[in-house]
Amino acid sequence: MSTETAGRPGTVVSRVVLATRNTGKIVELRQILAAASVPVEIVGLEEFPQIGDVAETGLTFAENALIKAHAVAQASGLPAIADDSGLCVDALNGMPGIFSARWSGRHGDDGANLDLLLAQVSDVPREHRGAHFACAAALALPSGEERVAEGTLHGLIIDAPRGTNGFGYDPIFVPEGESRTTAELSAEEKNAISHRGRAFRALAPILAEAVV
Repeated sequence: MSTETAGRPGTVVSRVVLATRNTGKIVELRQILAAASVPVEIVGLEEFPQIGDVAETGLTFAENALIKAHAVAQASGLPAIADDSGLCVDALNGMPGIFSARWSGRHGDDGANLDLLLAQVSDVPREHRGAHFACAAALALPSGEERVAEGTLHGLIIDAPRGTNGFGYDPIFVPEGESRTTAELSAEEKNAISHRGRAFRALAPILAEAVV
Protein backbone atom coordinates (compact mmCIF):
# COMPACT_ATOMS: atom_id res chain seq x y z
CA MET A 1 0.00 0.00 0.00
CA SER A 2 1.39 3.40 -0.90
CA THR A 3 0.70 7.10 -0.98
CA GLU A 4 2.15 10.23 -2.59
CA THR A 5 4.81 12.14 -0.76
CA ALA A 6 3.59 15.60 0.24
CA GLY A 7 5.21 18.25 -1.91
CA ARG A 8 6.49 15.72 -4.43
CA PRO A 9 3.55 14.79 -6.65
CA GLY A 10 3.89 11.46 -8.36
CA THR A 11 6.47 10.12 -5.93
CA VAL A 12 4.98 6.92 -4.57
CA VAL A 13 6.19 5.72 -1.19
CA SER A 14 5.20 2.95 1.16
CA ARG A 15 3.37 3.62 4.39
CA VAL A 16 4.94 1.84 7.36
CA VAL A 17 3.44 1.61 10.83
CA LEU A 18 5.69 2.11 13.84
CA ALA A 19 4.10 0.10 16.65
CA THR A 20 3.97 2.89 19.19
CA ARG A 21 1.89 5.86 20.28
CA ASN A 22 5.04 7.65 21.46
CA THR A 23 5.40 10.68 19.19
CA GLY A 24 9.07 11.02 20.13
CA LYS A 25 9.87 7.58 18.73
CA ILE A 26 7.96 8.38 15.54
CA VAL A 27 9.83 11.64 15.02
CA GLU A 28 13.16 9.92 15.72
CA LEU A 29 12.55 7.17 13.16
CA ARG A 30 11.36 9.69 10.55
CA GLN A 31 14.58 11.66 11.02
CA ILE A 32 16.76 8.56 10.77
CA LEU A 33 15.04 7.34 7.60
CA ALA A 34 15.17 10.80 6.04
CA ALA A 35 18.92 11.00 6.73
CA ALA A 36 19.30 7.59 5.12
CA SER A 37 17.20 8.71 2.11
CA VAL A 38 14.63 5.95 2.64
CA PRO A 39 11.40 7.29 1.05
CA VAL A 40 8.72 5.83 3.33
CA GLU A 41 5.92 7.45 5.29
CA ILE A 42 6.03 6.51 8.97
CA VAL A 43 2.75 6.55 10.87
CA GLY A 44 2.05 5.56 14.46
CA LEU A 45 -0.67 3.56 16.15
CA GLU A 46 -2.73 6.69 16.71
CA GLU A 47 -3.99 6.11 13.17
CA PHE A 48 -5.18 2.63 14.15
CA PRO A 49 -7.26 2.97 17.34
CA GLN A 50 -8.65 -0.53 16.79
CA ILE A 51 -5.21 -2.02 17.51
CA GLY A 52 -4.83 -2.62 21.23
CA ASP A 53 -1.78 -3.41 23.33
CA VAL A 54 0.18 -6.49 22.30
CA ALA A 55 1.42 -8.79 25.08
CA GLU A 56 5.22 -9.13 25.06
CA THR A 57 5.57 -12.84 25.78
CA GLY A 58 8.99 -13.42 24.21
CA LEU A 59 12.18 -14.29 26.07
CA THR A 60 14.44 -11.92 24.13
CA PHE A 61 14.26 -8.35 22.86
CA ALA A 62 14.09 -9.66 19.28
CA GLU A 63 11.23 -12.03 20.05
CA ASN A 64 9.19 -9.28 21.71
CA ALA A 65 9.84 -6.84 18.87
CA LEU A 66 8.79 -9.44 16.30
CA ILE A 67 5.62 -10.32 18.22
CA LYS A 68 4.55 -6.67 18.19
CA ALA A 69 5.57 -6.07 14.57
CA HIS A 70 3.70 -9.12 13.26
CA ALA A 71 0.57 -8.27 15.26
CA VAL A 72 0.49 -4.72 13.92
CA ALA A 73 1.29 -5.79 10.33
CA GLN A 74 -1.59 -8.27 10.35
CA ALA A 75 -4.03 -5.83 11.97
CA SER A 76 -3.14 -2.88 9.73
CA GLY A 77 -2.33 -4.65 6.45
CA LEU A 78 0.84 -2.54 6.24
CA PRO A 79 4.52 -3.19 6.89
CA ALA A 80 5.16 -2.64 10.60
CA ILE A 81 8.18 -1.82 12.74
CA ALA A 82 8.39 -2.49 16.47
CA ASP A 83 11.20 -2.30 18.97
CA ASP A 84 11.94 -3.68 22.41
CA SER A 85 14.75 -2.52 24.63
CA GLY A 86 16.12 -2.59 28.14
CA LEU A 87 19.11 -2.38 30.45
CA CYS A 88 21.41 -5.37 30.96
CA VAL A 89 23.64 -5.18 34.04
CA ASP A 90 26.74 -7.39 34.19
CA ALA A 91 26.60 -7.87 37.98
CA LEU A 92 22.98 -9.01 37.70
CA ASN A 93 23.73 -11.61 35.02
CA GLY A 94 22.24 -9.42 32.30
CA MET A 95 19.10 -8.48 34.17
CA PRO A 96 16.72 -6.66 34.24
CA GLY A 97 16.90 -7.18 30.46
CA ILE A 98 13.47 -7.77 28.93
CA PHE A 99 11.96 -7.08 32.37
CA SER A 100 13.45 -3.57 32.55
CA ALA A 101 10.12 -1.73 32.38
CA ARG A 102 8.59 -3.84 35.18
CA TRP A 103 11.65 -4.71 37.27
CA SER A 104 10.04 -3.50 40.50
CA GLY A 105 6.82 -5.37 39.73
CA ARG A 106 4.73 -2.56 38.26
CA HIS A 107 5.10 -1.77 34.55
CA GLY A 108 6.45 1.67 33.77
CA ASP A 109 7.25 2.79 37.34
CA ASP A 110 10.60 4.35 36.44
CA GLY A 111 11.37 5.60 39.95
CA ALA A 112 10.74 2.27 41.64
CA ASN A 113 12.66 0.35 38.97
CA LEU A 114 15.64 2.66 39.30
CA ASP A 115 15.64 2.54 43.12
CA LEU A 116 15.47 -1.26 43.14
CA LEU A 117 18.34 -1.62 40.69
CA LEU A 118 20.52 0.80 42.67
CA ALA A 119 19.84 -1.17 45.84
CA GLN A 120 20.79 -4.41 44.11
CA VAL A 121 24.19 -3.09 43.00
CA SER A 122 24.91 -0.91 46.04
CA ASP A 123 27.74 -3.18 47.21
CA VAL A 124 29.20 -3.73 43.75
CA PRO A 125 32.46 -1.79 43.18
CA ARG A 126 32.60 0.65 40.28
CA GLU A 127 34.91 -1.56 38.20
CA HIS A 128 32.26 -4.28 38.15
CA ARG A 129 29.31 -2.04 37.34
CA GLY A 130 29.42 -2.53 33.59
CA ALA A 131 26.09 -2.53 31.79
CA HIS A 132 24.61 -1.94 28.38
CA PHE A 133 21.35 -0.80 26.89
CA ALA A 134 20.10 -3.14 24.16
CA CYS A 135 17.45 -2.66 21.50
CA ALA A 136 15.98 -4.92 18.84
CA ALA A 137 14.06 -3.29 15.99
CA ALA A 138 11.90 -5.63 13.93
CA LEU A 139 10.26 -5.23 10.54
CA ALA A 140 7.30 -7.46 9.69
CA LEU A 141 5.39 -7.52 6.40
CA PRO A 142 1.73 -8.57 6.07
CA SER A 143 3.03 -11.57 4.09
CA GLY A 144 4.80 -12.83 7.22
CA GLU A 145 8.33 -11.88 6.16
CA GLU A 146 10.45 -10.51 8.97
CA ARG A 147 13.83 -8.88 9.62
CA VAL A 148 15.54 -7.74 12.82
CA ALA A 149 18.32 -5.24 13.52
CA GLU A 150 19.93 -4.66 16.90
CA GLY A 151 21.84 -1.90 18.64
CA THR A 152 23.70 -1.58 21.94
CA LEU A 153 25.17 1.18 24.09
CA HIS A 154 27.78 0.15 26.65
CA GLY A 155 28.61 1.99 29.85
CA LEU A 156 28.37 1.70 33.62
CA ILE A 157 25.95 2.21 36.49
CA ILE A 158 26.65 5.05 38.94
CA ASP A 159 25.65 5.39 42.60
CA ALA A 160 22.92 8.01 42.36
CA PRO A 161 20.69 9.54 39.65
CA ARG A 162 21.91 12.57 37.70
CA GLY A 163 20.07 14.53 35.03
CA THR A 164 16.46 15.19 34.11
CA ASN A 165 16.36 14.30 30.42
CA GLY A 166 15.45 10.88 29.07
CA PHE A 167 13.52 8.30 31.04
CA GLY A 168 13.85 4.90 32.68
CA TYR A 169 17.39 4.11 33.76
CA ASP A 170 18.97 7.06 31.92
CA PRO A 171 19.82 8.99 35.14
CA ILE A 172 22.11 6.20 36.44
CA PHE A 173 23.82 5.14 33.19
CA VAL A 174 27.05 6.73 31.92
CA PRO A 175 27.95 5.70 28.34
CA GLU A 176 31.52 4.68 27.48
CA GLY A 177 33.62 7.74 26.69
CA GLU A 178 31.26 10.06 28.57
CA SER A 179 31.28 11.66 32.02
CA ARG A 180 27.59 12.51 31.81
CA THR A 181 24.65 10.18 32.25
CA THR A 182 22.27 9.65 29.35
CA ALA A 183 19.82 11.81 31.31
CA GLU A 184 22.32 14.69 31.12
CA LEU A 185 22.69 14.47 27.34
CA SER A 186 20.53 16.47 24.96
CA ALA A 187 18.01 14.53 22.90
CA GLU A 188 20.21 14.98 19.83
CA GLU A 189 23.33 13.74 21.64
CA LYS A 190 21.50 10.73 23.04
CA ASN A 191 19.88 9.78 19.72
CA ALA A 192 23.26 9.87 18.00
CA ILE A 193 24.66 7.12 20.24
CA SER A 194 21.64 5.37 21.72
CA HIS A 195 20.88 1.68 21.36
CA ARG A 196 17.51 2.55 19.78
CA GLY A 197 19.06 4.99 17.33
CA ARG A 198 21.66 2.41 16.33
CA ALA A 199 19.03 -0.30 15.85
CA PHE A 200 16.80 1.96 13.77
CA ARG A 201 19.75 3.12 11.64
CA ALA A 202 20.71 -0.52 11.05
CA LEU A 203 17.12 -1.26 10.06
CA ALA A 204 16.97 1.61 7.53
CA PRO A 205 18.67 -0.22 4.60
CA ILE A 206 16.71 -3.37 5.39
CA LEU A 207 13.49 -1.38 5.22
CA ALA A 208 14.54 0.24 1.95
CA GLU A 209 15.23 -3.16 0.41
CA ALA A 210 11.99 -4.71 1.71
CA VAL A 211 9.31 -2.12 1.01
CA VAL A 212 10.56 0.66 -1.28
